[in-house]
Amino acid sequence: MESRASSIRVTTVMDTVHKRIVELPLSTLQKSGYQFLVYFRFVQIHTDPDYSVAYVVLETDSDATLKGYGLTFTIGRGTEIVVCAVKALSTLVVGKTLKEIVSDFRSFYRLLSSDGQMRWIGPEKGVIQLAIAAILNAVWDLWARVEGKDPAKLVSCIDFRYITDALTEQEALDILVKAKTGQKNREEQMLKEGYPAYTTSCAWLGYSDQQLTQLCSDALAQGWTKFKVKVGADLQDDIHRCSLIRKLIGPNNALMIDANQRWDVNEAITWVTKLAEFHPLWIEEPTCPDDILGHASISKALAPLGIGVATGEQCHNRVMFKQFLQASALQFVQIDSCRVGSVNENLAIILMAAKFNVPVCPHAGGVGLCELVQHLILFDYISVSASLNNRMCEYVDHLHEHFKSPTIIRNAHYMPPEDPGYSCEMLEESVQKHQYPQGEVWRAIEKQGIL
Repeated sequence: MESRASSIRVTTVMDTVHKRIVELPLSTLQKSGYQFLVYFRFVQIHTDPDYSVAYVVLETDSDATLKGYGLTFTIGRGTEIVVCAVKALSTLVVGKTLKEIVSDFRSFYRLLSSDGQMRWIGPEKGVIQLAIAAILNAVWDLWARVEGKDPAKLVSCIDFRYITDALTEQEALDILVKAKTGQKNREEQMLKEGYPAYTTSCAWLGYSDQQLTQLCSDALAQGWTKFKVKVGADLQDDIHRCSLIRKLIGPNNALMIDANQRWDVNEAITWVTKLAEFHPLWIEEPTCPDDILGHASISKALAPLGIGVATGEQCHNRVMFKQFLQASALQFVQIDSCRVGSVNENLAIILMAAKFNVPVCPHAGGVGLCELVQHLILFDYISVSASLNNRMCEYVDHLHEHFKSPTIIRNAHYMPPEDPGYSCEMLEESVQKHQYPQGEVWRAIEKQGIL
């Protein structure tokens, strides 16, 4: 029988108009068939970032309810640039059937990433890659809603260009075939127990000792055993905070530290060495995210201390991950669902990590990142790595209430999502309220003179 995907055609790539760009009412745009894009911002308690997304909706000619939802995460200013990039790329999507896309997904990925003119503002990096991720996340959501996917066929979705010196298509297929052993048991295990998570919510910079103590104590009572601490602003404060948290969580629970790219290479080595007494499992983003050789030097220096290096949330593409792995520059691969080219590229990274025997521990948090990466970690364990050794996924407990199918955390584990799709469909009420700058939330803020 012919796949249902063959009869579903993408008619519109939707979002909400940024009124400084287009001054037409929403109803006019819908009637005219204009391809328009979403940009809205969430108010955060932090003074600088406004957690944001460029939100994409793929409409089809199948029926009014069948749509694909995707997003890419940003932190405020500049989101409108991502929206413009999505708009520019949308002409490559509208008019295609879902079957045309997924039957040769590799070519479709390359169509978006290697457009003869738009690749000049990439290629496969920066704003254009964020826009590609938003579109492809929506395609994967639509595909999953229509008919599901056989993981054994997923290799055909990967663009192996530039990475065959690290992973060939045959090697990727061999990894997937080998992982079929015990797959059913692992699936049942995930349905029952879920995938281990760690919390980043307890130890942000600027928290008082009282806040740290209360948050860590609450997290321990909720079953959390893995904690991440932000570091890098002041060494003595880091020593104090890590000491406090280590005493609170005890010697057997995991502690990770995250510098968010604050240091030069030698400074990172010196600083982290002075935190070694607290036995961190990893130091995350110790230096410039593009400095592969710098990460390799840090990894080599910290290895005798038993401290690994974790990075990846700002790696542009599979080629950077290839080089990190080849240079032994990281011990924990932190994929991101929106920084690289969606599931297609993350599949390549997960499979390369499996070949190099490096655990995948995704970056999450933000807006919708937890909802997206839960699918990737489950796939990694069930269909690729077959291991939970040193594997965990970040969880930040905020903004999930804006999603139709928010993540489910039980006993500090991600439980498998229950609804079809890629889990990034937002509640329409949230979209309307938080559109920037015309949403109700932002109009109220503007009226108060806060902006």
